[in-house]
Amino acid sequence: MTCKKLKHFLDEQDAKYVSINHSRAYTAQEIAESAHVSGNDFAKVVMLKADEEMVMAVLPATDKVELKLLRQVLGVRNVIFADENDFQDHFPGCEVGAMPPFGNLYGIRVILAQTLCSSTSISFNSGVHTEVIQMDYDNYIKMVNPEIMDFTSHITLAA
Repeated sequence: MTCKKLKHFLDEQDAKYVSINHSRAYTAQEIAESAHVSGNDFAKVVMLKADEEMVMAVLPATDKVELKLLRQVLGVRNVIFADENDFQDHFPGCEVGAMPPFGNLYGIRVILAQTLCSSTSISFNSGVHTEVIQMDYDNYIKMVNPEIMDFTSHITLAA
């Protein structure tokens, strides 16, 4: 079931969205496949620390964060992947690793990968490992107002 904070926010904003239930999955690629969503349109959340500030990076399931590039575009000295212990308490009602890309609801800065900008819809975890929310990309942008940046590279899958 969608985390209550997200559902309340989407309903309060009168957002149009679809909820897709799927079998339990943990990686972004597995979730996209299980929910029958393109990996290019499935937004995964990666939690980072940029000079000790918690940052939510939102990027396609098919991409990976390039820390060196992100450090440059953020203009910080240090960027590291956050440990689960660093952020799990920031997302009450959400399963760890299934946080929705709405850092604004939790007081966390959101940066969005430029590579998601060509999508007309966006799909993402609803706060649990068994449900995906799909909505119009432009509505997502209006509700979250993320900083759009170029900080990813495409994941090359082994043959």
